[in-house]
Amino acid sequence: MPRIEQFRRALKVLSDHASNLLLERRVRQQLASAAPATAQGYDAVIYFADDVASAYQVRQWFGPMSRLARTHPVAVLCHRPSTAAALLKDAPLPVYLATGITQVEDFVRTRGTRVVFYVNNNQANFTVLRLTSPIHIHLSHGESDKISMASNQLKAYDHCFIAGEASRRRIEAAVRHLRPGSLVEIGRPQLDDFVEGTDGDVLKGRTGTTRRATVLYAPTWEGDRPAMAYGSLVSHGPALVEAILASSEYRLVFRPHPRSGTRLAAHGQAVDRIAAMIRAAAKAQPDAGHYVDDRPDFAESFTEADVCICDISAMAMDWLPRGKPLLVTLPADAGAAVDRNGIAGVVPLLDAGDSGNIVQVLHDLEAAPVSQEQLDLVHRIFGDTAPYASTRRFISAFERALAEAGL
Repeated sequence: MPRIEQFRRALKVLSDHASNLLLERRVRQQLASAAPATAQGYDAVIYFADDVASAYQVRQWFGPMSRLARTHPVAVLCHRPSTAAALLKDAPLPVYLATGITQVEDFVRTRGTRVVFYVNNNQANFTVLRLTSPIHIHLSHGESDKISMASNQLKAYDHCFIAGEASRRRIEAAVRHLRPGSLVEIGRPQLDDFVEGTDGDVLKGRTGTTRRATVLYAPTWEGDRPAMAYGSLVSHGPALVEAILASSEYRLVFRPHPRSGTRLAAHGQAVDRIAAMIRAAAKAQPDAGHYVDDRPDFAESFTEADVCICDISAMAMDWLPRGKPLLVTLPADAGAAVDRNGIAGVVPLLDAGDSGNIVQVLHDLEAAPVSQEQLDLVHRIFGDTAPYASTRRFISAFERALAEAGL
């Protein structure tokens, strides 16, 4: 390699390192300003090592963790300064930064932390798992039929809090030699976020601008490998959106996955194209009410929608308890792992070739009642979905884990 190129690379490494140090210093100052005035103990922390694009995985646990924090203080412990800064903007829980395992260990020791929660299987989790004093509990950041939901990595945790029977069957069928009792069914505590957010006008949001039926299109990202290629942005999205926008019957809310385009540029480009189509339609017909939902919380768009179109993802599962029409896209990539014994075997599927005919598909979907199979699937996936039933199971499972460990 020419010396000049070596020099440029070395200079870039030094520049990046200096930038990271400045960012970390600035973020630590922000966190210190927002921290409680006196040192506080935390019974539990959510340890999160991922980047800003994945911060939604923590955010969707803000509601359940806030309810747990009423009796057991909870904090968020981030590995990356940029993620800590992003979460600090809207976190209802205290946020801290620990860029190395020694800092994590000091935090756990000095704050009396008894439980460490994890919302994914980031490799950095397994450094923290060396700590023997706290209980380590894995939380899925969403229940779905994606192949990633059954991982051998789940063996590393003391407990895995899962949604229900469907999750248990999926994991036990795929993962050998699981420790008996490690899987704990808690339902979906996030469903109770809707209970707390539906007082009075039921989050009307922008629904007052139109009498059209609201269609929520919420595609997932492209996935990290062919078996995870569930995203419909490229295969279904443009034709589907164009047809809905051309209809006078429907109002479209588009909510792309935060990680769209992080691996395949075409998916990010599809988001930009669809967003531009929606902006143009909203400008031409302001009363139609079309918009792109980029809010951290999806509760409002969920509450507004009459019909949901999404991919094989947690969005599909979370929609099921609403008892409203659901249309799931059939992955166009032949390598995508589709479980025909799961949601794809129960709800109507949309082939990519039918995307341009989506208005007629929606007519047919709305004309038929939601199937009993779809309604029954809710109990198989989440168990009891009565208000706060999942929250009670979550908190009880947490307290039981403490009692079993003698903590």
